[in-house]
Parts: sequence; structure tokens; C-alpha cells
Amino acid sequence: MKVELVTTLKRQATKILADLHESKEPVLITEHGQPSAYLIDVEDFEFMQNRIQILEGIARGEVAILEHRTYTQTEAKKAMNKWLK
Repeated sequence: MKVELVTTLKRQATKILADLHESKEPVLITEHGQPSAYLIDVEDFEFMQNRIQILEGIARGEVAILEHRTYTQTEAKKAMNKWLK
């Protein structure tokens, strides 16, 4: 992973962004020697956001199973018939 100082980002933003788009490698931005932020490609960010939504849906489903908030196939079909007419 590439690491850049925040001052370098300020001075060379266009070059750093061009390199980012070409390599697709995240850039860690540091301030005062400490990690401050990551720069990532837009497509990679959107991919990660979509994956997070899928994982959150799976987690909600697991909680529903543990709390016995589930339906049999017959119950689900009956409930869905209201919307599928």
C-alpha cells in the first residue's frame, strides 16, 4: 500500500489521484506521522459498500433466525400472495 504525507497530497493531488486510478492501490494519508485517511478508487469504494450491505442483510437474517422470527414456506407464500396478485 502506498503511503503519502498530507502535505504531499496537498501539493501533488492530481498526480496521486492519477496513480491511484492507474494502480487501483489504496493510498494511506498520514498527518504528523499518524494514519489519517485512505484514498481509494470510486469503483472499489462502491464495491465495498455493496458488499457491506449484503453482509448486513445476512447478519439481520441470522438474528431473525436466533429470535425465531421466521416463516415456513407455506406462511411465506400466503403472505406474498397479497403482493403478487
